[in-house]
Amino acid sequence: MEYPKDLKYLKTDEWVKVENGIATIGITDYAQDSLSDVVFVEFDVDPGQEVKAGDTMATIESVKAAAEVVFPVGGTVIEVNSGLVDTPELLNEAPYAGGWMVKVKAAEGSESPDLMDAEAYEAYCQDR
Repeated sequence: MEYPKDLKYLKTDEWVKVENGIATIGITDYAQDSLSDVVFVEFDVDPGQEVKAGDTMATIESVKAAAEVVFPVGGTVIEVNSGLVDTPELLNEAPYAGGWMVKVKAAEGSESPDLMDAEAYEAYCQDR
């Protein structure tokens, strides 16, 4: 399992990286491994939409289960990785690179209070 140290994580298995006020969000390596082969991604948001931490961004379906993906930060959606609709397997192949899901112009102070650093998230995953 990969737990990149430059990301923050939620217990619901989303990751976020904020650079220059832009939050890139996706699902973790742990999440994609648990879901197994991802076969479908449906986004619940569009560019320009205002969102809050905890809002649903997408639904992912795999051969094993379906899961909702939530925002770890709030702000304005600026980009949706629509390529995942046609190639959902990118979530399995590169969850921290080509498999990113949504980019948000983060609102100041909008991070979920439940975000963890990589060390805390790795420990959480090992305890499951």
